[in-house]
Amino acid sequence: MGVKLYSVPGSHPTAAAALMLERQGIDYRRVDLVLSLHRAQVRALGFPGKTVPALRFDGQRVQGSRSISRFLDDVQPEPPLFPADPERRAAVEEAERWGDEVLQPAARRVVVWALRRSRGAAGTFLEGSKLPVPRALAARTTAPFVWTSSRRIGATDAAVQADLAALPTALDGVDALIAEGTIGGDEPNAADYQIATSLRLMLCSEDMRRATEGRPAAALADRLVPRFAGKVGPAFPEEWLAPLRGA
Repeated sequence: MGVKLYSVPGSHPTAAAALMLERQGIDYRRVDLVLSLHRAQVRALGFPGKTVPALRFDGQRVQGSRSISRFLDDVQPEPPLFPADPERRAAVEEAERWGDEVLQPAARRVVVWALRRSRGAAGTFLEGSKLPVPRALAARTTAPFVWTSSRRIGATDAAVQADLAALPTALDGVDALIAEGTIGGDEPNAADYQIATSLRLMLCSEDMRRATEGRPAAALADRLVPRFAGKVGPAFPEEWLAPLRGA
């Protein structure tokens, strides 16, 4: 069985896919694509879209973390990524959808904004990467990648300030999902991985880690995603962080 997971360094949805593959006990090879070129590379590999994660599984191609979670649950149903009980499954699917559609892009905008203001921090996301070019050469692509990504995803001052203002409510929601048992149990499910990896990306920021310390959501991210390359120094104005600190 040939399984390849195509990624770029620092991709939190790819981290979710990788954790699910490991959870299912599926051997795979991660292939990191070159930043700034990966969107064209993914298409050249025969995938319909331009984004990662992109999974090639015995000739089949699956793209996107939510599509991958369902695909893996079909081909390797034990251990399950979704509960068998219909009501519990619906709750996990809704949490996974929110993690994908709301939390994932917010985490990306917040961190990309911080990377633009933290000199050299983008290169730290290359640690442990499996790129086809020397790391020193790859590091030269990080700055233009951050700038182009910032424009593409709309990581403006106004958007990121709004993301930070909304984050306390989002974290309350994650804490509630943990309390009710939808996520955070002994047996991780697809929503666990979808949500925890986005939170873990944000925790690469010193500002975010300090502001979320003690939260069940932050503890979940650290437990499920103990290894995640990247370190971003202080970058956000204090007044932007005030909602997170309850000020």
